[in-house]
Amino acid sequence: MHTDRGIAWWPRRRSRALDIGLAVSVAVFDGVATGFSAENFFLPGPAVGAISFLLGLCLVVRRRFPVSVATLCLVLGAVAGAGMLSYLIAFYTLGAYAVSRRVVLITSGVALVAFVAQPAPALEPDEPFWIAVVVGIVLVMPSVLLGLYMGARKQLIASLQERAARLEREQHLLAEGARAEERTRIAREMHDVVANRVSVMVVQAGAVRAIAKRDPERAAEAAAVIGDMGRQALDELRQVIGVLRLGEAAAPLPAPGLGDIRGLVGQSHAAGLDVTLTVKGDERPLPAAVAGTAYRVVQEALTNVHKHAGAVSARVDLDHLPDAIEVRVENDAPSIRPDHGLPSGGNGLVGLRERVTALGGVFEASAGTEGGYAVRARVPLPAGPAMASPEA
Repeated sequence: MHTDRGIAWWPRRRSRALDIGLAVSVAVFDGVATGFSAENFFLPGPAVGAISFLLGLCLVVRRRFPVSVATLCLVLGAVAGAGMLSYLIAFYTLGAYAVSRRVVLITSGVALVAFVAQPAPALEPDEPFWIAVVVGIVLVMPSVLLGLYMGARKQLIASLQERAARLEREQHLLAEGARAEERTRIAREMHDVVANRVSVMVVQAGAVRAIAKRDPERAAEAAAVIGDMGRQALDELRQVIGVLRLGEAAAPLPAPGLGDIRGLVGQSHAAGLDVTLTVKGDERPLPAAVAGTAYRVVQEALTNVHKHAGAVSARVDLDHLPDAIEVRVENDAPSIRPDHGLPSGGNGLVGLRERVTALGGVFEASAGTEGGYAVRARVPLPAGPAMASPEA
């Protein structure tokens, strides 16, 4: 029937063994009990016993066809007086496994009316009406209500298990996303700390080798710059490794400020780059995230000038606006491309774009006005009060 649940025959092997054992036991009990106590009904006792035995065996499929088995018990119980335990188990199964609660109520109501109309062989036909009603309710309702309770309990447990599994999957996806984001952040930090400074150091080492014989004083200055940059790279690398090793317990990396940007420009100038810094607007302490992003933009842009343009003129412009800070780094076109063999993966500009856009800013990197290259970033300031970064 279309009102049956239509589940698998048995959800587990234990359920199959239970149903088979239960059906055989109930069939034997009902067959023997009704066969010796139903002589005063429509059919002789042995016939009722045989019907009860077959009816008990039908309990094997009670999970698959709960409405059909309950209806069969109802009909044979009313017509032939067959079934005792099978009748109770069938109506328990009806409440526990039937899909439609309306079908459960209708079938239970029909069973109650059928028992009141034909109470034999449980009661004599001349028993008072109210006794038949009470006995019918006692026979039908407890089994159905217990089945409804167990069915609701199983559905609740299944729903909770499904919700727990879904939450576990969501937590796994969130953890995977967090790990991927953390890997990206660590890669970006390592690039900023190591690749930029080491690239400039490699460029300077080549310059030292070129001028060591003809200009020892300038070579010594360049070597001193390489030493300073190397020590700074080691300090920053130790801080990053400390964060990776100790996690949140490690001290956070100090946020750079405008003084650190001046230090970058000074290092590039000492490394042979003709670079000038122009600051417009009212200088004020910047939030740590904004100051760090502006610093990384200048650092990456000047490193790319060292790597790809060599000893050319470059300009760094910082414009303090009321609601944002704009950074622009532009260099002239190189006359001769440097030949230092440094690799260029393009990850630096990608990381800068991620930093700037994460703060709601705008990032551009394109050819400059005079054949060089220009990097521009506009980073908005937070609307509310923010912790300012210390200025060096």
